[in-house]
Amino acid sequence: MPVPNPCRSAAAPIARRPLGGPLLGAALLLFAASAQADPIGRALALGNASLVVTEGGRTVIADNADRGMVPASTMKLLMALAAIERWGLDHRFTTELRQGRDGRLWVVGQGDPYLVSEELDQVVRALRRQGVRSVNGIGLDDTLFVAGDRIPGRSSSHNPYDAPVTALAVNFNTVNVRVAGGSVRSAEAQTELTPTARRLGAAMGGGTHRVNLKTRDNALEHAGELLALKLEAAGIRVNGGVMVGRAPSGAKVLLTHRNSRPLSKVVENMLEYSTNFVANDLFLLFGERGGQSSMAQSQLAMEDWARGKFGWRSVTIEDGAGLSRGNRLSGRQLIDVLEAMEPYRHLVPVQDGNPNVRAKTGTLSGVSCYAGWVRRGGGWAPFSLLINQPVAYGFRNQVASALATAPTLARY
Repeated sequence: MPVPNPCRSAAAPIARRPLGGPLLGAALLLFAASAQADPIGRALALGNASLVVTEGGRTVIADNADRGMVPASTMKLLMALAAIERWGLDHRFTTELRQGRDGRLWVVGQGDPYLVSEELDQVVRALRRQGVRSVNGIGLDDTLFVAGDRIPGRSSSHNPYDAPVTALAVNFNTVNVRVAGGSVRSAEAQTELTPTARRLGAAMGGGTHRVNLKTRDNALEHAGELLALKLEAAGIRVNGGVMVGRAPSGAKVLLTHRNSRPLSKVVENMLEYSTNFVANDLFLLFGERGGQSSMAQSQLAMEDWARGKFGWRSVTIEDGAGLSRGNRLSGRQLIDVLEAMEPYRHLVPVQDGNPNVRAKTGTLSGVSCYAGWVRRGGGWAPFSLLINQPVAYGFRNQVASALATAPTLARY
């Protein structure tokens, strides 16, 4: 969608006949050159955007600073800060293994967002060290999160970013398969091919595909199948099938597995790869009260925390990943978040090819956001850029780079 050219005078006449041929080409080149020469000015000329920058504790740009905007994945900065303040950088999420009187091995999901295949391998080795040589089936308890809860903004695509969020989830509730010649194989050496993964892969064309498991039933079925395969491979017999339910109250705790990754690494990876599953898993954990959580409960918990932390009067938080178009943050509110995140700036990704920018992107159809810090002189200046209209994909990077190199921002 074209945007106004900030270099054109308001009184300049508009051509009455359509441009064509060399004249059109020259006009487009002139427009591109002017935008490239002053991306900050172009951002300020957008009709549905906000740009806020502070330098040395002083606001130097405040365009639509208090307008509530769709933040997209810049919402993950707020989620990261909330998680750090709730649990601390060294916190490690856990998964509990119990055994019922009938010999069934129960896996009690406690919302570990990074229960990947390598972590399951650690679980299996620990069980063997405890002398476990057989189990009478596997039980899966994911009751920490309300079943069937809807994540606002989540679509039904196969893409990994649309994975369902469950309290017991393996590999972010995705599978990675390679399809060739009518056969399906696992595309990961550390992850055995489960019947669920084979079934999903059979519906795909040739090539390597990472797809999400789409439903809670698929996610739990796959988790149980994968654990059973790993137990069998380690010499632990599984005598029985997989069932889903609540672990019996009398089940004996065999193991509390602490993830090898601390929260600092979880947050860093979430921000770098913009992992929606991890962000909304943390969101649900943040809202847990009395052994259960839901999206509605977490929405209230996050909004209450944000109001108490920053004194905000108006904020709408519908999910922790920024998937929902119902989320509303202002540019000034994002600056508040960044100022509080200053001790953790190293967790925010560096812009490709530009070490003077550390920022989190946010992208939805018609939404292009960027928030973080630009290095100016000897310090780092927080900025937030919230664009809720179509622009070129790389435009936000141009704006951030210009903020880092402009001799002064006062003229804006």
